[in-house]
Amino acid sequence: MLRRLGKPQFNTSVTAPLIQIVGLFIGSKTVPLLSIFLALGALVESAHAQQPFFNDDADVAEYHRWHFESNDELDVLPRSSLPSIRQNTVTVKFSFGILHNCEIGMDFPLIAIINHSDTKPRSAFGIGDTDYSIKYNFHKEHADSKWPALTASLNLEPPTGNTRLRLGSGLMDYYLNGIVQKTLAEKNVLRINGGATFAGNTLTGVIGIKTRGTIWTGGASFVRQFTKKLDLGAEVYGGYTANLTLGRGELQEQIGGNYEFHHRTTFDFGIIAGQATGSPHYGFQLGVSKDFW
Repeated sequence: MLRRLGKPQFNTSVTAPLIQIVGLFIGSKTVPLLSIFLALGALVESAHAQQPFFNDDADVAEYHRWHFESNDELDVLPRSSLPSIRQNTVTVKFSFGILHNCEIGMDFPLIAIINHSDTKPRSAFGIGDTDYSIKYNFHKEHADSKWPALTASLNLEPPTGNTRLRLGSGLMDYYLNGIVQKTLAEKNVLRINGGATFAGNTLTGVIGIKTRGTIWTGGASFVRQFTKKLDLGAEVYGGYTANLTLGRGELQEQIGGNYEFHHRTTFDFGIIAGQATGSPHYGFQLGVSKDFW
């Protein structure tokens, strides 16, 4: 969660109620669902979200509080993904502070895959693999201490997506991630992630590493607060498996940030560039994050 910085704040709260995605346009151009996202602004009272970055933050939802995130990512795929040429993924995520310093969450992707014109079907559309998570913040950052915040999360992803249409991996995924977060100055935050998928793979649609088994992941993000409402940052994120003959590596960078356009609500945005075959060639993200008290 990308926090408003200023003086160090710790364990920022998170949020949100259920939302139904009612549409996604596919074809030569995919239209982001901004009208749906922005309609949420009327419901809320500053959201503090890690979006748009793939590296997670150390913060968790406060006890009995909700957090909501949704984003639309449009990716142009590398040639290695042929016959698929583009993918649009709308992700909806909910988190709830079930215990002090501990949250549970779930997210599900709504995926549209556009294939080459000579391919049948020309496009595929539907729900991808649903993700369930538990996240525990076992050490908070304090202004009078040099120790960073430390958090761990466990994700379970059952194969709910249609494998025939390449919307799901067909595997049960088990992913463990560790997070280190340090406020370097009043307006700068560094986050480092390191984890592993012990079973399954990292695929979301056609993006990710296809190999079954242990996949090591990691990355870092740096975020600076430029104004009271605007945060900007950059990250690098990747994945590696020793058996790349059966899968694909993953390496990508992103620049982006979020803007607080309503109390506890941010508009999130990012530009992605990938190098490895498991990453998009390039992509764009737009989203909304909300905290509910």
